[in-house]
Amino acid sequence: MSVFTKASSRSQKIGRLGGLALLTASALVLAGCAAGTTADPSESAAPAPGGEPIVSDLTLKIGTILPQSGQLAYLGPPEEAGVQLAVNEINEANMGIKVEATFRDSGDTTTDIATISATDLLAAGVTSIVGAASSAVSFNIIDKITDAGVLQISPANTSPDFTDYDDGGLYFRTAPSDLLQGEVLANQIAEDGKSALGMIVLNDPYGTGLAASLKENYEAAGGKVVSEALFNEGDTTFDAQISTVMAAKPDAIAVITFEQAKVIIPALVAAGAPNDSMYLVDGNLADFSADFEPGTLEGSKGTQPGPALSADFHDKLMAIDPTLKNFNYAAESYDAVVLLALAALAAQDTSGKAMAGKMVEVSGGSGDGTKATTFADAAKIILDGGVADYDGPSGPITFNEKGDPTEAAIGIFQYQKDNTIKRIN
Repeated sequence: MSVFTKASSRSQKIGRLGGLALLTASALVLAGCAAGTTADPSESAAPAPGGEPIVSDLTLKIGTILPQSGQLAYLGPPEEAGVQLAVNEINEANMGIKVEATFRDSGDTTTDIATISATDLLAAGVTSIVGAASSAVSFNIIDKITDAGVLQISPANTSPDFTDYDDGGLYFRTAPSDLLQGEVLANQIAEDGKSALGMIVLNDPYGTGLAASLKENYEAAGGKVVSEALFNEGDTTFDAQISTVMAAKPDAIAVITFEQAKVIIPALVAAGAPNDSMYLVDGNLADFSADFEPGTLEGSKGTQPGPALSADFHDKLMAIDPTLKNFNYAAESYDAVVLLALAALAAQDTSGKAMAGKMVEVSGGSGDGTKATTFADAAKIILDGGVADYDGPSGPITFNEKGDPTEAAIGIFQYQKDNTIKRIN
């Protein structure tokens, strides 16, 4: 079942919602993929009404600051695969723009890798940067990037604090605000009949923002958060947090972490938490078949922004990186690059500010574009003098004036006996 709801209707009983929710932001400001056909822009069809054909010859230099190391390193491969797939398809489409990509590491907040990467990329002359994945890491580099007039677009930043951040109009994200994920996760916990929730939470903008949304929505549905234990990035032992949460006797435990879940989850089970009582989030929802004993997470659930991947898109990602086991934010990364290229085409300019001025338009935020689901089709609309409204594998996107997507799908996943995940809605 898919349920459609206005994101502003947050006072509805959680039981009204279920599983995968496609959430449309209205009053509340939130924060297919096939290779294109080759075409010669000079042979474009007749111009769309109100526009003139464009003959384009652009080169767009982008950089990525995505996790190759640190607590989110498992997200790096699918995100970088999504970027590379988009670059390949844009260049193969031959629609008047070529993309050159330089890949750099973000690390995590225990290192200064992201700042070093940003410095290197800016020196290399990139005009847009895809990343970081971690909200906290992005907050460490956003001023450096946007103050340089470079557009930053993250495929995975979900902290609500980005919505009103003073970024000069140069920051966008293809992942939705955790105001949405928190609501959907709360819905699921309540629908599962859980009445007492404990939370172990990473003390950073991502963790505390998601925890606040989860608590608000869960308690609005009649549940009670009975304990909340914070830890800091860089911590390696979690005995105190586990003791605090287990002492409150919860019947559900939200694990709002990154890769620290590999330590925390087995310790919770050893402390008496039922295998099916844990609820994971996008920061740690992963295949743990190689990490845990069979049955460790059997029956537990988790949430991840994004629609189900099509078989075609999945196969294309695997062709880029045959070792992929997780696909978190691959679609959002792909769409970030496509939107950058379309914005540059629409502006006929690859500077950060020029592209930023067209990002809302090419995502459909202006409300007057023609729908397209591939880069090649959207590019043809633009080259023919029209306005493109791109919808990609991550969904409709549709940026608002804050750079946030106003529509998002949140999937519900359940762990199997072998600690792999299966999408259930």
